[in-house]
Amino acid sequence: MADYALVKNGTVENVIVWDGVKQANLDGDLILADSDARVGGTYDGAFHFVDPPAYEPTAEEIQKDADKASGNAKLKALGLTDAEIEAIT
Repeated sequence: MADYALVKNGTVENVIVWDGVKQANLDGDLILADSDARVGGTYDGAFHFVDPPAYEPTAEEIQKDADKASGNAKLKALGLTDAEIEAIT
């Protein structure tokens, strides 16, 4: 048993464990995988994968988090406990 990449149109769509013998009726080509074979990567005779960039929140998400923190601080100032704040937010 070994890892094989299911490659369709040059893109790795899945990585599976296969014995390399039994017939596998899959839509794509099964290529013996190496350490660079990852779902979403490419294959052109060799596997290529570039990690996607780190997620950066949008301005709206940052503002929403700031508004929530501000609201929670105000609720704490009024004497609510963390459990009470959690229950209503």
